[in-house]
Amino acid sequence: MDARSQRVFLSVCSTLNFTRSAEALHLSVSAVSRTIQRLEEELGRPLLERDRRSMRLTVAGRALRDHAQRSLADWQALRRELSSESELAGEVSLFCSVTASYSVLSPVLERFRDAYPGVDIMLHTGDQADGLARVREGRDDVAVTLRPERLPSRLDFLALARSPLCLCIPTADCAVRRQLAVEAARSGAVDWASVPFIVPERGVTKVLIERWFEVQGIRRPRLYAQVAGHEAIVAMVALGLGVGFAPEIVMKSGGLASGVEALPLKEPLPELLIGLVSLASRLADPPVQALRDVAARTYPGPI
Repeated sequence: MDARSQRVFLSVCSTLNFTRSAEALHLSVSAVSRTIQRLEEELGRPLLERDRRSMRLTVAGRALRDHAQRSLADWQALRRELSSESELAGEVSLFCSVTASYSVLSPVLERFRDAYPGVDIMLHTGDQADGLARVREGRDDVAVTLRPERLPSRLDFLALARSPLCLCIPTADCAVRRQLAVEAARSGAVDWASVPFIVPERGVTKVLIERWFEVQGIRRPRLYAQVAGHEAIVAMVALGLGVGFAPEIVMKSGGLASGVEALPLKEPLPELLIGLVSLASRLADPPVQALRDVAARTYPGPI
């Protein structure tokens, strides 16, 4: 089993979903499916049990998962052992959202490449809400994500930047924008229970949004959609499908910035802390520690 197949299989082990793994690995769903099928043919055993609603690992699948994790760890250790003492070499698996890849990571990676040309960065993108889980499960060495209120003791978090959480609304003339204007003009306040919301499926902002609903006395918010990733929320708001919460850094990045605007609230929403997270034990790996050090120099004192 080559390294590529190992990474595909470990991704499927974590997501238990071919589509999500394909998105994270920038592959087609058929390519992920073919990789799993080829591994099953080589082993002569099914690796996954599937039905219409769920997917789970078989006994053989769990055994192969453990083998693949050990194999990748051994390969990285061998590369470090064979590298010259004068030049740091190895590989760092890094996970972040698309927005973070160019708005937060870009200056870090530029400096890191110049300082450590012998270290390969394996960049994977997806919903930042998955960052903590991917690091805990060993799928990635480092992730750019939002700091949760309670950070597990096994994890190390390096703060890089802050971004306010905003309630974004469409700038285009649409039913949602007209509804907000009518409600505000009629009563001086918006009837939030009647406004369609686009909310995240999981993560730090989901917790904060649910808390905001409670403060507003909204027991059953009108949810237009639950989606993965703040970028998807901003895109759907720009299309006039509802209102949503997103970090300011996401609202102002990319090609949809002109399609949304932040709606001022009486009580400002909390600021979000963006940073690098890794297992504390992984900092013993020189390439991982080097990346953390470069990030700390690039973003001195964001708090």
